[in-house]
Amino acid sequence: MQSIQNFWDLVKDVWQSGYMGINFSVIVTILLILAFALLVRGVFTRFVVNRLAKMAAKTENKLDDKVIVAMNGPIRFIPVVVGVYFAFEVANIQDGETLAIASSKIVRSLIVFNLFWALYCAITPLTFLLGRLEEIFSTEMVSFLVKIMKGIVAGIGAATVLELWGIEVGPIIAGLGIVGVAVALGAQDLFKNLISGFLILAEKRFKAGDWVKVDGVVEGTVEKIGFRSTMIRRFDRAPTIVPNATFADRAVTNFSEMTHRRIYWKIGVEYSTSVAQMQVITEQIRDYLMGNADFAQPNEATMFVVTDSFNASSIDIMIYCFTKTTNWGDWLDIKQDFAYAIKGIVEGAGTGFAFPSISIYKGEGADEPEAFEPPPDFKKGHKDDGEGSLFEEHGQ
Repeated sequence: MQSIQNFWDLVKDVWQSGYMGINFSVIVTILLILAFALLVRGVFTRFVVNRLAKMAAKTENKLDDKVIVAMNGPIRFIPVVVGVYFAFEVANIQDGETLAIASSKIVRSLIVFNLFWALYCAITPLTFLLGRLEEIFSTEMVSFLVKIMKGIVAGIGAATVLELWGIEVGPIIAGLGIVGVAVALGAQDLFKNLISGFLILAEKRFKAGDWVKVDGVVEGTVEKIGFRSTMIRRFDRAPTIVPNATFADRAVTNFSEMTHRRIYWKIGVEYSTSVAQMQVITEQIRDYLMGNADFAQPNEATMFVVTDSFNASSIDIMIYCFTKTTNWGDWLDIKQDFAYAIKGIVEGAGTGFAFPSISIYKGEGADEPEAFEPPPDFKKGHKDDGEGSLFEEHGQ
């Protein structure tokens, strides 16, 4: 019996000594309160969010609905913060002043974290306030500003938590500034790309979805404009990552900004075509273009149908005009119909298209060329250098 009593006294001593001077009963109480807070978190969130959602539904403004959805995470975290606070209060940690101060800092840090988390989440639905900026800047630029705002909120929140724990932020920032100078010297290309990316967004050179051509680099559709690089998907569906600094050094053609699409042809007709036939062809082609809803008229864009030059095998007619559509597929259909019409016009005029050819003229009654006959002295007994006769002797 004495052994059992001694063992029980040992258990009670260990239980009361606990961990770091905290009674195990206190630790168990803390864990139970935290477990209860996690259990009621789901119920609390549904209750609060549903009530707020019903209140927001009664208003005509859709902003409050988006804010409530964005706040789902911070609202779910509230029971955890409350649970931690009551866990420390119920446990009544008074045995150690250090632990009491630490518990207070933990609760304060959680409150600050939740407040800044809520502010961080609210930035996205509040971006409608920046909607008017899209008239000045591009959508990507506004998105860039939103990311900067989120970074500022996160930075201030982290600095506030560090200050609660007695860590001064000023010297850290100063130290980072010195390190940043050293890093900047070794990362000039990175900062060059970042600045170029900012200029792309600010100047609206192109946006996601535009068809662009970077001379000597790539041609395709812009998919994503990042801080350091831009992803362009080629027409064979292969993605190409282009550093933003490239756009500062090379010409960029944005085909999506075209107002019209050009057709520039030179058609060659035979030299046997008369002046009257040439006039008929050019007038009928011009008549086809004029008043055609698919083509831009002279008051909208340049239009020429003229006899341009005398080529080696043809008389060339230049056609220079623009379609109203910029869609490639529609443009190909319009160009095909135009080609059919030109062929019909040329054949209807009684002439044809020229092709490279050479004419050879032979005069009538021309004398046949005389046959070459070697001189007599050359034939007599002329031998080569010992390898045989150049001409055979015939008894002369």
